[in-house]
Amino acid sequence: MNIAQYQWLFSTLWVSWFFILFTAILVWVLRPSRRHTLQQHAQIPLRDEA
Repeated sequence: MNIAQYQWLFSTLWVSWFFILFTAILVWVLRPSRRHTLQQHAQIPLRDEA
């Protein structure tokens, strides 16, 4: 058996891994406890520096 026979399995696992990773990042970023930090980061381009 060579690796070409497992292509369907690898592609399925890749899609599953990507979905889990993307969902975890969204959950981490959108937590209510991070709101203050994210608002500070959003204000960086608007800061008036001397």
